[in-house]
This record gives sequence, structure tokens and C-alpha cells, in this order.
Amino acid sequence: MYWFRKWIKLNFKLLDMNVRSQIAMVFHLDKCIGCHTCSIACKNIWTDRKGAEYMWWNNVETKPGTGYPSKWEDQDIYKGGWAKDGKGITLRMGGKLKGFKNIFHNPNMPVLDDYYEPFTYKYENLFTAPEGDDQPVAIPVSLITGEPMTPKSGPNWDDDLGGSKEYARQDVNMKDLSPEEQEAMFQLERMTFHYLPRMCNHCLNPACVAACPSGAIYKRGEDGIVLINQKKCRAWRMCVTACPYKKSYYNWTTGKSEKCLLCYPRLENGQTPACMQSCVGRIRYLGVMLYDADKIYEVANSEDHDLVEQQKAIYLDPNNPEVIKAARANGIAESTIESAQKSPVYKFVIKWGLALPLHPEFRTLPNLFYVPPLLPTMAFVKNDTYETTTDQFWGAISKSRLPMRYLASLFTAGNESAVETVLKKLMAVRLHRRDVTVGDLPATEVKDAMRDSIMDKETADAIFRLTSLPLFDDRFVIPPAHREEAMEMLESTADTKGNSGFGFIEKPKRGL
Repeated sequence: MYWFRKWIKLNFKLLDMNVRSQIAMVFHLDKCIGCHTCSIACKNIWTDRKGAEYMWWNNVETKPGTGYPSKWEDQDIYKGGWAKDGKGITLRMGGKLKGFKNIFHNPNMPVLDDYYEPFTYKYENLFTAPEGDDQPVAIPVSLITGEPMTPKSGPNWDDDLGGSKEYARQDVNMKDLSPEEQEAMFQLERMTFHYLPRMCNHCLNPACVAACPSGAIYKRGEDGIVLINQKKCRAWRMCVTACPYKKSYYNWTTGKSEKCLLCYPRLENGQTPACMQSCVGRIRYLGVMLYDADKIYEVANSEDHDLVEQQKAIYLDPNNPEVIKAARANGIAESTIESAQKSPVYKFVIKWGLALPLHPEFRTLPNLFYVPPLLPTMAFVKNDTYETTTDQFWGAISKSRLPMRYLASLFTAGNESAVETVLKKLMAVRLHRRDVTVGDLPATEVKDAMRDSIMDKETADAIFRLTSLPLFDDRFVIPPAHREEAMEMLESTADTKGNSGFGFIEKPKRGL
């Protein structure tokens, strides 16, 4: 289809843009406090069922760290995402033919130990234990076998362990850092970490969709949400291998794969997803982005250092008359276009250039973007006094405790200048607001910061407003649902909670 539309464009000049709408998100990492409220909200609504105990569609990781499942970023182990192959891209796992050969033995499939064996506690021991001199305890038991066990890992097992040898030092993003840089990171007075909330990115070029042999995974036409048709799913589990973010899971009770569905029953009723509604730090933003679907292959095939800018280029200006005209011609509703014009995601990603995709080198073109954390500067202890190594706030960017190369490995496929540009913009906003509210900084320092980051005062105030003082409707701009176009017509999820968790009229059955 891509090449057909390309041929039409070149020969007949009839189709300028294949405009589609996509629900996209921004997470502001400077505001995340690692409370895991988002994870618990998602767990209580969607995955508190038998077979889904180990599933955390939303989880919060500590970086540096190995994450959940363990070392999910290392595609030498899991073979997820896409890879450049000559002039094109192919699934790293090898495509559907190789997938069929690995049906009965897939060496790149994560096993339960890479996640954790789900467990609970035998609380009845606290109430039924016979009278004695010792204190009864609630021993942990496996939710799979029911046998007593010793928990050894979990979805946030490395929580806050930013300097540990077992977790932080095993972070895949450390591979490009020199031994000296790694050692400097873990000196006690220089140790640092930040939180990384993760969920399904609902990518523009999802590897899970391409890898599914039964065609059960698809992107909804009206908003780009990636879903799994439980009736068509045959549990090949190729989606688990293909997803580089490891956000597709296998339910060992129903024999089906499951994943985050962005709480679309809530979205269709004008409500925000549960993880975003419950976010204590208010770090989450959701809105509509318009994009040119004909550019997906071209963008995904870009060189590593160009991936971030090329992905930004695929998103279209919702205020451009030509874009609006093409969107209408493609059947996009007026209400969706208006929502795209008010989208906070468009402001963070395109207008201000502050948000970056997670591991763009996976080439799935994720629609979850992150504002990188503005970490403390390097410091040292001298004469029992804690001192920073810079006299100016502006100098803190290049001397961050976390090496720029580490952040670049996370967000820009190694492009350090792109990360530095974002951090300078964030610092310029801080300096401007400090100058406005406190006024204790040298005028030249603030002026130089604004000039170097190419930012005016109005933009800095707008960024501050949407970051620090946003209203609920500023953070979440949800287009009204058009149920006449919806591809999923479900019963109330609350009425069928505990069966399959999705509210299907017919309960999914194993196999055929």
C-alpha cells in the first residue's frame, strides 16, 4: 500500500498527504515522584485477574536500572523492534517466516523469571495460627502453584536503587560510557537517579502488529490505539518478542496475549486513562497529533542520529489550512481537528521541542514522549562542605551528574546535542522564572540563557504555565468519541470485571 500510494503521488500528483489522527502522550520526568499510583490504578482496573497477576501494563522504573522485565532494553537478548537491513528495515526477530519456525522454541522470548513469579501472602496464618510464644507471619505463596516461595524479583524490585551494583550498574545504557564515567556516576556524593514511567507507546510503526501471524493486533483507525482482538489471538506470542518495550503480555489462563489499551472505553466517554487520572505528580499529558501516514516507512528507515527530528517531521501542523483540508478529505472529524489544535502534546513535542521518544532506535515511532529530567550538577565534599563544581546555574547543563551520553542513549539514539538542547531550554525557563519571582541572578546570565536556547519570555512563561500550573483541561484534550465510527462496541467493563477484563460480550476461549 505504501509503494502504491507513493507511485500515485509521483505519477498523478493527486495525493499530497495521507493525514491521520493519533492519540499521543507526554510524561514530564522532572515531576515524577515514583509513587506508583499510576501502576496501581491500572492494575486494579485491568490486570487483577487470574493469569494477569504478573502483568503491569503501566510500571515505574528507576534509572539507572535494569527495568521490568529485566534488561528489556537489550535487543541482543530479546530481538524486539526493527533493524536497518540494507536500504530498508526488517523485524529484528526475523519476520513471520522465522517466527513460525520458532513457534515451539523461541530463544528470544522472555520467561517468567525475567518478570517475576507472582505471589501473595498467606494472611490466614495471622488469624488461624494456634496460640504460642512466637509471632505468626504471613508467608509468601506462589499465585501459580500455591506453594510457599521466596520472592526474588518484582516489577519495581530495584526501586530507588540508583547506585546498586546488581541493578543500576547493569543498565544497558551504560554500554557506551567509559569505565571512568561509570565509576564517577556511583561515587556516593555524585550518585543520582530518576524515575521512568512506562506503558504501551501505541507506535506509528508497531513491531507487534507486523509480527502477529494471526493478524490479531491492529491500530484503530480513529485514534491509532493499538489493540489485540481476543477472538483472533492464537497465542503465538510473537508480539511479546517483537515489542522492544516488552508491553505485550501472555495470559496463561485464557491463552491470549494482552496489552495496554489506553483505557479506550474511558476515552470514548471523555474520561482520561486511569493511570493519568490518578497521577499524583501530574506529570502526564494527552492529546491528538495529526500525521502523514505515507511517511512512516521513510522516517523509520532514517539513520540513527536523524530519527528524532525525522519523527517530529511526520507530525503535521493542525493549524495549517492544507493539513486541515487533507484531514477532512481523509474523514477526520472536525472535533478531532480542533482537539489537535489545542493538544498539549503538540506543544511539548513540536512547538517547544522539549519532549523526546524513548529509544527511537527501535524504529517503532512511539507516541509516548518524555521531557528529560534536569538533574543536579556534579558535586564534591571538601572540608566537610558539600560544594558544586559550577559557579553559575547555566553551567550545570554540561556538568550534570548523569552523563549526557546516558540520556542520549535513552532518548535520542545517541545524539547528545539533541538532549543538551532540550536541557538548555528547561534550564532557561527556570532561570527566567527565578529572575521574575526572586530577581537574584545576574542579568547577563538570564539573557545569555534565553539567547542560547533561542527562547523569548512569552514562550518561557507558556512552558512554565503548562508545566507547573496546568488545569485538568490543559493537560488532557480528548476529542469527543464518534461511536458511529468505533471499531469496538463493548459492554460495560465493570459488569464483566474478573472474566476477561475487557468487557467482551462473548468470553474469549482458548485456541480455535
